[in-house]
Amino acid sequence: MLERFRQFWGNVWAPVGDLFLRVGITPDQVTIVGTVGVSAGALVFFPRGQFLIGVLVITVFVFSDIIDGYMARKSGQSSSWGAFLDSTLDRVADAAIFAGLVMYYASSDAKTDLGGPTLYLSLSLACLIFGALTSYTRARAESLGMTAKGGIAERADRLVAILVMTGFSGLLDLPFLLEITLWALAIASAITVVQRMLIVRKQAFSGPAQHDAPS
Repeated sequence: MLERFRQFWGNVWAPVGDLFLRVGITPDQVTIVGTVGVSAGALVFFPRGQFLIGVLVITVFVFSDIIDGYMARKSGQSSSWGAFLDSTLDRVADAAIFAGLVMYYASSDAKTDLGGPTLYLSLSLACLIFGALTSYTRARAESLGMTAKGGIAERADRLVAILVMTGFSGLLDLPFLLEITLWALAIASAITVVQRMLIVRKQAFSGPAQHDAPS
């Protein structure tokens, strides 16, 4: 759903991308720095319960995912390596966000409204795992010549939801906002994995093309 706004944000950040190109910064460098920034924001601040400042730091760096793509297209540096690096480091950043929440709920300072910390530690892990699986199903399908894009909780939707509600949870000191979001994302991510599996199954049995056997 939120992918439709990528062009808008691309236009907003285009001047920054142009500036980076003029001073000799490469798209790959932006990708790496963005991932380091997002991971640091999540793994340094979230475990301490400093959700608002963590979200602000992450937000500053998360737009690198748009800037690096714009820079690659503008400079003609788009490549298979750049696409691979960007996709791989996106998974690292996503995992760091939920890992930061896992570390928070594993600490003795964790505050909850709707159940104990162990429950939300488990939900954070579920979000991390199912988020990785949604990406894997798409990548594996494409490696077999099929597609598996779609579902009710794509990456952009999950990222915006967890950052917005984590930020408000910290700002208003209302833990239940984050807790409800973790429930919703865990369920929606699991459904998305199943949806993508069904999409691939339909393609696999709808035509005469033969695909690789599972390894």
